[in-house]
Amino acid sequence: MPNPWTGIGNPYTRQEVRDRLTRTLDSGKAIIAAGAGTGISAKFIEKGGADLIIVYNSGRFRMMGHGSTAGLMAYGDANAIAMEIGEYEVLPVVDEIPVICGVHATDPRRRMWHWLGKVKDVGFSGVNNFPTHCIVDGHFRRVLEETGMSAKKEVEMVALAHRMDLFTIVYVDSPEEAAAMARAGADSIIAHVGTTVGGSIGVTGAVVSWDDTLKRTQAIIEAARAERDDIFFLCHGGPINTPDDAARVLEATDCVGFVGASSLERMGVEESLTNLTRTFKSIPVPAAARFNG
Repeated sequence: MPNPWTGIGNPYTRQEVRDRLTRTLDSGKAIIAAGAGTGISAKFIEKGGADLIIVYNSGRFRMMGHGSTAGLMAYGDANAIAMEIGEYEVLPVVDEIPVICGVHATDPRRRMWHWLGKVKDVGFSGVNNFPTHCIVDGHFRRVLEETGMSAKKEVEMVALAHRMDLFTIVYVDSPEEAAAMARAGADSIIAHVGTTVGGSIGVTGAVVSWDDTLKRTQAIIEAARAERDDIFFLCHGGPINTPDDAARVLEATDCVGFVGASSLERMGVEESLTNLTRTFKSIPVPAAARFNG
């Protein structure tokens, strides 16, 4: 059942969220999860028919005009930012669809069981592992792993959230991470293939190829499926930016949906505001010739 006090909306139980997504697939439609960094974004993402809204700390930076990668940097308390956006902007304006909280699981200052209790009490229906260290590589990733801030903490957070009856939708970057998240009980696994291309602040040279995108996405799915067969597999990032791009991945892999943050929230704002402003600027001004200022 939905919210036991109001009769509608968040929080939902883990199984209730799973049942909703299953109904989406039973109707022949793709699962669409969308990032929302503001209340106005969330309100109209829901109106557009998304299945899930995910609140990321990166959403705040995105709506400030900065790249989503800012959410991985020390520019603010990731957990506190996601909580604030969710509690005061998104949850109050979302009527019905499940809202998911981005959780920075490696934050050494928080007792994760305690933080997840707060996430649940506020009214979120699930959690996502963002910021995620799975998309950090090279020397810095090795330092994180060796100093107790490893991606393993994200797996542990997901296992804990699962026990607390929170729906879990997680990013992974490799088949090995996918298998670990499957064993931890993740309900939905997102094949993350890199920062989203396009727009004013999307990547260009750092994007992976389409061939790599499709191969890595399917390899992630197969690794997780070897552990469990009840996982919702979604795609995200890299060259997957438009509805046609997402359809290409769903056609070529066993994905059943798409997660869009920059590709929905930021790209929608960039295009619509630019075009609307240009339309206003094209308005004729008959009185301009008579202006004597």
